[in-house]
Amino acid sequence: MNVGGKHYRTIWLKDGDAHVVQLIDQRWLPHSFVIEEVATTAQMVTAIHEMHVRGAGLIGAAAGYGMYLAALEGVERGCLDANLTSSAVSLKAARPTAVNLSWAVDRQLEEMRRALNPQQKLARALATAMAIAEEDAAYCRRIGQHGVALIEEIAQRKNGKPVNVLTHCNAGWLAFVDHGSATAPIYAAHEAGLAVHVWVDETRPRNQGSKLTAWELGQHGVPHTVITDNAGGHLMQRGEVDIVIVGTDRTTYTGDVANKIGTYLKALAAADSNVPFYVALPSSSFDWQIKDGLREIPIEQREPDEVKHADGWADGRQIEVRITPEGSAAANYGFDVTPARLVTGLITERGICQANEQSILALFPEHAP
Repeated sequence: MNVGGKHYRTIWLKDGDAHVVQLIDQRWLPHSFVIEEVATTAQMVTAIHEMHVRGAGLIGAAAGYGMYLAALEGVERGCLDANLTSSAVSLKAARPTAVNLSWAVDRQLEEMRRALNPQQKLARALATAMAIAEEDAAYCRRIGQHGVALIEEIAQRKNGKPVNVLTHCNAGWLAFVDHGSATAPIYAAHEAGLAVHVWVDETRPRNQGSKLTAWELGQHGVPHTVITDNAGGHLMQRGEVDIVIVGTDRTTYTGDVANKIGTYLKALAAADSNVPFYVALPSSSFDWQIKDGLREIPIEQREPDEVKHADGWADGRQIEVRITPEGSAAANYGFDVTPARLVTGLITERGICQANEQSILALFPEHAP
């Protein structure tokens, strides 16, 4: 992804200093482009929990690098195994809904168990962190290659008129290491010369759509329009949405999808309006242990102040203002679950499948029970 004409990933090891991880601090977007340096596991936990980084794939990559930093700290302090154990617990607790986080931590622990000494563990931790990031970027690129066929088919039916895609939250480049999941087919279509336009939900309370998705689409030159969260159903009723593509933080092997709060309502509106509703995800976002998403997927409840306040840019600086009455309580559910019956299909790095156990496991037979 390009920013001001220069290619960036969302997270990387600092050039010339293997003790520091650099990442794009998304709290300041779209008004300011800030690169943060993270040198400890505690700093990475904070970056994940306070959403300096967010999005399924990027959380996984950040957790992978967080475990590498934990290995560095453990070697330096002479308490490697104890530090890895405590760091794993802290990282997993930072964002409980996103399965990529626990998947990356467990992958790191498994790789380091195979090492014979602390230096080998450290080397494996670094190699695994970089492998997780590389795989995430590669898988998202393949999601784009598979998903663009859906947009091409609609474009043919519309005789070259713009294909209108609606997305919710940010499942773009900023939510992964590169390319994104829900945006990968959009970028592939744009680069292939197809006329495409994106309806961008603002996505309260943190406005990841109006802040992040709109910003990165603009950087890439993709036509888009920001809408209020509740406008999606209206647009679908009027025939102004051709396809919905969203991301996911955790999807069961039976096809239930956990994504940013409000996704379920978009799926209901899409079903009522006969608009295809697709979910784009790398295989690292599947939970191969959970069958019933409504009962088993943990739903993160975040701080109520995120609902009570909003931030913006004024007089050259970012400010925060209260938007609710002083004494009003607020509930802040981070995610909801869309049942598989409302999902038209899943776009993965291996292809497109239906949102059911048989079709998913046909693509990923190694995970069959």
